[in-house]
Amino acid sequence: MWIGLMTDSLRHEPRVRVFERCARWGIRSVELGTGNFSPAPHLSLETLLRDAEERRRLMQELREHDLVISALNCSGNPLHPHPEEGMRQARVVRDTIALAGLLEVDTVVTMSGCPGGPAGGDVPVWVVTGWPLEFLEVVEWQWRERVIPFWQEMADWARQCGVRRIAVEMHPGQCVYNPATLLRLREAVGPVLGANLDPSHLFWQGIDVVWTVRRLGEAIYHVHAKDTWLDEARVRQDGVLSLPTAWPPSDGPWAFRTLGLGHDAFFWSQLVDALHQVGYRGALSVEHEDPFLDPVDGVARSVELLRSCLPRTQPRDAF
Repeated sequence: MWIGLMTDSLRHEPRVRVFERCARWGIRSVELGTGNFSPAPHLSLETLLRDAEERRRLMQELREHDLVISALNCSGNPLHPHPEEGMRQARVVRDTIALAGLLEVDTVVTMSGCPGGPAGGDVPVWVVTGWPLEFLEVVEWQWRERVIPFWQEMADWARQCGVRRIAVEMHPGQCVYNPATLLRLREAVGPVLGANLDPSHLFWQGIDVVWTVRRLGEAIYHVHAKDTWLDEARVRQDGVLSLPTAWPPSDGPWAFRTLGLGHDAFFWSQLVDALHQVGYRGALSVEHEDPFLDPVDGVARSVELLRSCLPRTQPRDAF
């Protein structure tokens, strides 16, 4: 395992400046946003797809800073029920997979998407309760008619492009939001599809992250290093479901935080150890979305904490 960076964390800085910081901090890989939820601050998907010289230039900049690309990230809602929006976001996913193949990047990070219901409409319908019973009918229709067919098609496309892994982030508001739904989609689609493990979204749902690592095992294809702080008093008062009315969300029951400000170094050491035990050997990609800290400060703190959690030497046989 090594430390990486989701470069959207420093979206206010130009690409070369971000790469320079990575080299200075000892970061070994970058995860680049290509569109959809990402503003794609550090590349142009369309330009890189059509221009071999631009691809060469990107790879040269990476080599100059001793960096590699751990993944391309096109997280969004490719199943959006509004026809134009759904087609646009699905195209970004498809094009990102194609670009990954051209760049010889074997992992694409994304989200499952969330369609509407069988009655139509332009608004996604996210169902997380089994009552009233018609909710279950909506969920089964979504998976049967939208979720599984789309990702089966994308898995086939990934194989054609030479991309080995589609890493789906378990994110509330999407049809895949917890380990059970991730495994459901993986079973339907096959081993091309696995997990992007982002602990921050699991923390506030009350999911045991270390146990999730053991449960998913070899299905973990990528990892985001991002923390969440929970205000236990507010959670006891109104639960974790919250519609923030202000930004930053200082009055909410939880908030994304820099590593160490939600869970301490002991937890992150346990997580790194659990990942190692299940055979994960990829990047711990720092993602900064802390509304209370400057991004440069937040990324630097996260890198420092992760460095203290990683093994200093390669393990040998105990006996």
